[in-house]
Amino acid sequence: MKRTIVCAGLKVAVAASMVFCGTAAVRAASLQARAARHSSAAAVAEWNNARQISPAELAKRVTGPKSARPIVLQVGFKILYDGAHIPGAIYAGPASEPGGIERLKAIAEKLPRNREIVIYCGCCPWEKCPNVRPAYEELRKMGFTRVVALLIPQDFAHDWVAKGYPVVRSR
Repeated sequence: MKRTIVCAGLKVAVAASMVFCGTAAVRAASLQARAARHSSAAAVAEWNNARQISPAELAKRVTGPKSARPIVLQVGFKILYDGAHIPGAIYAGPASEPGGIERLKAIAEKLPRNREIVIYCGCCPWEKCPNVRPAYEELRKMGFTRVVALLIPQDFAHDWVAKGYPVVRSR
């Protein structure tokens, strides 16, 4: 049985037996704490200097000329991607989980190293997100030099969807 729920301001169709939102938030906090314990000083310094892009700027770029569009990777939870995602975004999986990192690596392996790649999750503020930083670090390790984090001050629903920026809804 499917039903529609609201998770972080997004309407999402889910199976009735599925535990969502609250569990995802607890899981995200746990994964964030684990990731913080495994960071090296060099990685912290690089992360603190990571390039960022505002939602307004990215919205212009993804609707502009095709040649100027960056590659956009959603590195968060599938329920968020299915609820609404940036047009053209590729679901790369939650980078805080081993399976998500493997999926990210498989997708990234096929991409040119000199292309701009914008990563986002949307579960929470980007600096607290358990998925954005591991994705950023993995892409940098793979040789990508133009990795940019979408600056999401609150969450994807408030900072992208509610502002009327373009979205694709999977369900």
